[in-house]
Amino acid sequence: MFTGIVEEVGTVKHIRTEQSVMTLTIQCERILEDMHVGDSISVNGACLTVVDFTQHTFSVQVIHGTEAKTYLNTLSEGAKVNLERAMHAQGRFGGHFVLGHVDEVGRVSHIKKNSNSTILTITASPQLISQLVPQGSIAVDGVSLTIFALYENAFDIHLIPETRHATILNEKQRHGHVHLEIDMLFKYVERLMTQQPESEQSTLTQDKLQSLGF
Repeated sequence: MFTGIVEEVGTVKHIRTEQSVMTLTIQCERILEDMHVGDSISVNGACLTVVDFTQHTFSVQVIHGTEAKTYLNTLSEGAKVNLERAMHAQGRFGGHFVLGHVDEVGRVSHIKKNSNSTILTITASPQLISQLVPQGSIAVDGVSLTIFALYENAFDIHLIPETRHATILNEKQRHGHVHLEIDMLFKYVERLMTQQPESEQSTLTQDKLQSLGF
């Protein structure tokens, strides 16, 4: 599990594909400090497993199933990527619950920049949009962000100076792709409210959730 607080921006140094498995070798510094083979690392919001590492790089493998749900297969050598190690149980929780399971690849449809922030408008499917709420949380390329405006087929996020400096989101271009993961707490609440048989319907309702501040 991750928090959506990017620890470091790494650089893809090498890409190799063998028998439908793509291996990414990524150069970085900070997250190598306590790395082990088998560790989970969020790479642009996708949870990947470390298969090898050196003093300056680590390698992760992208299997076909992950490749099909992400844009990782479009990365090229030299590309910058957001990196985060799995959270420690005793660590401070700064973002929101992020699993590293990409729900969808969205597209940057509009960029507006001013002195204080950059506003990205991201287009997504109607199904994903229906699972978002204004002021709710979403992970965009592994970054925990707040939804500032919600539209029929898109939503806005604001990038403050720290986010622009510490992540790759400020480098996104119009029509560029981003990994999207909706808040997992919303998924559980939605299932409780909609998936139970009528005879076992929960007393949890939308009005009750709103009264509790959700």
